[in-house]
Amino acid sequence: MTREQINIKNKKAAFEYSFILSFTAGIMLTGTEVKAIREGKATLSDSFCILANGDLWVKNMHISEYKQGSYNNHEPKRLRKLLLNKTELVKIQSKLKEKGVTIIPIQLFFNERGLAKLEIALARGKKTFDKREDIKKKDQQREIARVSR
Repeated sequence: MTREQINIKNKKAAFEYSFILSFTAGIMLTGTEVKAIREGKATLSDSFCILANGDLWVKNMHISEYKQGSYNNHEPKRLRKLLLNKTELVKIQSKLKEKGVTIIPIQLFFNERGLAKLEIALARGKKTFDKREDIKKKDQQREIARVSR
């Protein structure tokens, strides 16, 4: 049996930020959270990561409650721990000392072993003129694709 791939993306992040470095991190979830993600009931739009006490945490990631969860259900916007190697954490910590750098979740997916993974990126916010340039490039590519049909 082939399972449908769950791939939840943060589309707003690519428009708002320019990515410097990206990492794939494991994420600590409860059973009802995993089931809700498999149903596609998660959003990354307003989420961000924080570094506290040597651990990386994701904040504001919304995972809706699982319908059949009863009293075992989880809080939709609770803090969730990300699992990374010590070397990766040290690299992230050193890059965060630069001005204007933040950690943004890009994509939530399940790997081939069925484990939930979160792709995160060190990012720097774009200025409005950078955003306008991106919009112009997309419009030009759309026009080229339309003409070539």
